[in-house]
Amino acid sequence: MTSTWTEPANTATALLLLGRGADPSSEKGVDCPGELPAPSDPDLVARATAAKAKLGSKVFVLGHHYQRDEVIQFADVTGDSFKLAREAAARPDAEYIVFCGVHFMAESADILTTDAQKVILPDLAAGCSMADMAQLQQVEAAWEALVDAGVADSTVPVTYMNSSADIKGFVGRHGGVVCTSSNAKTALTWAFERGQRVLFLPDQHLGRNTGVLEMGFDADDCLLYDPHKPSGGLTQAQLGEAKMLLWRGHCSVHGRFTKSSVDEVRMRVPGVNVLVHPECRYDVVTAADYVGSTEYIIKTIENAPAGSAWAVGTELNLVRRLGLAHPDKQIMFLDRTVCYCSTMNRIDLPHLVWALEELVEGRLVNQITVDPKTAAEARSALDQMLALP
Repeated sequence: MTSTWTEPANTATALLLLGRGADPSSEKGVDCPGELPAPSDPDLVARATAAKAKLGSKVFVLGHHYQRDEVIQFADVTGDSFKLAREAAARPDAEYIVFCGVHFMAESADILTTDAQKVILPDLAAGCSMADMAQLQQVEAAWEALVDAGVADSTVPVTYMNSSADIKGFVGRHGGVVCTSSNAKTALTWAFERGQRVLFLPDQHLGRNTGVLEMGFDADDCLLYDPHKPSGGLTQAQLGEAKMLLWRGHCSVHGRFTKSSVDEVRMRVPGVNVLVHPECRYDVVTAADYVGSTEYIIKTIENAPAGSAWAVGTELNLVRRLGLAHPDKQIMFLDRTVCYCSTMNRIDLPHLVWALEELVEGRLVNQITVDPKTAAEARSALDQMLALP
């Protein structure tokens, strides 16, 4: 089966989805504090290669799986957010960590690396809509609601890696733990050994899918906490009775997949295997054949037999890369419409070239730093995750 790729028209919405527009109301920053090379510059690849070579072992470039191919080619290591942060920490001799990902990932790298290392995000507009759905003031207000209901002492906060340093710090302050999409069940098991309920931040879908499908909870045990409503829209009795309080947050990429997407691809491609990320909706996850983290998705495709067909529900850059890497398999995007991570796409080759060339000239740009107090508290929650069985 062949498919034709059509670039979206240059509307404001399409440009934002492709990472070429800006939303000042939601992004960390939209202006580059310097002059970017033109995207049409035919020498961009040569310039990036030359700058990286001049920096040598002083620079270590991290590339998240959802990055563009033009950026990934310069990554020393590729992976998910936590793997990349750990890779940075494992290279204390690298003075500069250039993180091709999004803001919360660069924060985690700064927390886990030494004070002598500088973490750089090539474009400050590369944020994360999910992480932005849980602001510190909102989470502190939610904790106060639990205090008022008399249940805070028996509640353990758990935050997904896809959260800001402020939220990780809050969780560390209250004796909680960070989790990834691959160890969420282990983290929740640890939390329920220490409390009667969990406040799960900020992705409701990962929390629900893990609680119901892996922990054996009923759907009624997992209540949605809406930070835009008093007490999350819940009564004090509901706050006390719930096993899991799921923050009303989601991934703008994975949250768009629907059950109809699964049904449509099964009708169109007989025998197709549906493979999705656990950030997808509950009805999508239950309709899929395989569910797992980004690393799980990659390994599943790598180990799949030649000739097999796969509809993959995750970010489009990764799906396209998997298709190119495995031409012996039929690999397709689960949804028919474009689904890039718009903020991941902010990191493009011009921004990477600019950041590297500035470092060559001795100018430190777009450094991401976490204040010492927050970093220490967040490190506590991250270390607790590392100590999980």
